[in-house]
Amino acid sequence: MRSIAEQDDAELGGGMSVLVRQKRDHVALDALLHELGRTEGDQQQEVLNRLGRLVFSHAFAEEAVLWPTVRRVLPDGEALTLRIEKEHQEINELWVQLETATDRTTRQPLLDRLVEVLREDVRDEEDLLLPRLQERLDARALTRLGWTWEAVRRTAPTRPHPVVARRPPGNALSALPLSVLDRSRDRVDQVARRSGPQARPRLLAASRVLAKLAGAVEQLPPMKRGEDPSTHRTG
Repeated sequence: MRSIAEQDDAELGGGMSVLVRQKRDHVALDALLHELGRTEGDQQQEVLNRLGRLVFSHAFAEEAVLWPTVRRVLPDGEALTLRIEKEHQEINELWVQLETATDRTTRQPLLDRLVEVLREDVRDEEDLLLPRLQERLDARALTRLGWTWEAVRRTAPTRPHPVVARRPPGNALSALPLSVLDRSRDRVDQVARRSGPQARPRLLAASRVLAKLAGAVEQLPPMKRGEDPSTHRTG
């Protein structure tokens, strides 16, 4: 099997193939990780914000669209997707810890581990899981998956939600409320960064309210159902 990183668009099923879409996001992720390593302070936080919007919507679309297909068409699909789900869960947990880490001695090890797990996740997908999927599906099927994956990605949550299940029905039930709350919070935070000292505190307070609402949604019992218990590292 060849890594999808080594194949061109035609080999991967054409421009609309889910494999091409995955590869493009991975290229964008790599660029953001390099940028993250060259920044600090407010600039670094801005890069993290962009990274989060890419990572979490991408992962949600994988868990909602791709991994159920992998489990259906590959005899070892359960083990392959569980491995990726555990990486996604650790990324969620690290991100939440980063949001409350203020001093450099606490923050830097979390950042280093986050970058490490993100790169591990890309390697596992590009070198192991996605080439196996490529062996089983033709270009037409990969294109159909690509359209579905893209539609989900564009409407998916954009923030970490470590309590929510990584599989249906939990992730499906949480998608709409968390996406609305996350994307509203993204917009409020963007406006806050451009606002003056009078408006900024009110906007940041609104962002905190949205975060609390998202946290409350996470804790609803139906949002936690459907996945392998070993996925969650924390309660």
